[in-house]
Amino acid sequence: MPAYHSAFLEHQQSVGNTAILPFKTQFRGPAPPFGGQPGDQDIIDEALYYFKANVFFRTYEIKSEADRLLIYITLYITECLKKLQRCANRNQGQNEMYTLAISRFDIPGDPGFPLNSVYSKAKSPADAEFLRAYLTQLRQEVGLRVVDRVFGEDGKPSKWWLCFAKKKFMDKSLSGPGQ
Repeated sequence: MPAYHSAFLEHQQSVGNTAILPFKTQFRGPAPPFGGQPGDQDIIDEALYYFKANVFFRTYEIKSEADRLLIYITLYITECLKKLQRCANRNQGQNEMYTLAISRFDIPGDPGFPLNSVYSKAKSPADAEFLRAYLTQLRQEVGLRVVDRVFGEDGKPSKWWLCFAKKKFMDKSLSGPGQ
């Protein structure tokens, strides 16, 4: 069975070879405004929907620039789940996700980025700063949505999400070894 790929093939902009797609968000940043209806899916919804299936794959064939963004979000969801394992309630989880989202992280092209063979470096320092700001905004929104999934309506952590915290999509992790 093949891995799931992104359905968002239309995009106006890319940095390096990563698509810059609009998504629904309440956080400020450079992401293009989401032009769909309130019930429409965005790239984050798609990544969360396919996460449990895709996380089992050791290899992933990239078919579009949007797939690179899907890979990044999938790896970031795993990082979120690692942090949320130690959280007892929704408030603590939200604080952890905000801290993780704004902490220093490597972008494609940086020496510490785990998938530099798949991503290309930004062409200019301005593009690199744009990508870092875009990914920060994306990380904030992904963290918020993951907290909503993990701590459902009852406020207790869902074992059906947290059991995926130890999985490594493509045998990679956004955090360094031992973190």
